[in-house]
Amino acid sequence: MKIPEFGTLLLNRTNELHFGQTQVQPVNSVQSKKSSSVNQVEPKKSFESYLLEAMNSVNSQQNSVSQLQEKVITDPDSVDIHDVTIAMSKARMSLELTQNVINTLVTSWNEITTTR
Repeated sequence: MKIPEFGTLLLNRTNELHFGQTQVQPVNSVQSKKSSSVNQVEPKKSFESYLLEAMNSVNSQQNSVSQLQEKVITDPDSVDIHDVTIAMSKARMSLELTQNVINTLVTSWNEITTTR
């Protein structure tokens, strides 16, 4: 369908480097190459490994906050108090998020087991 007010639309390339030298491949061959390369590059992880990584991340944030708090007490000039408060806020937020995810998982599991 052609709109008479606009006329025909043409693609204007302003830079000669934007002109491609390769031929256009059919869509089916491009998709098959992409899907095969994606499967080979990244092995699938289990749900358990994702949970363990998240818990390790939360644990490391909590440990770094406690180390920063100890540094503030022992050597206050070496640590900026703003860094400590930011680290504490990040650790608190990640812990709250973890608690919410665990609560949701437990609630979902209870609902699944009671529907049988």
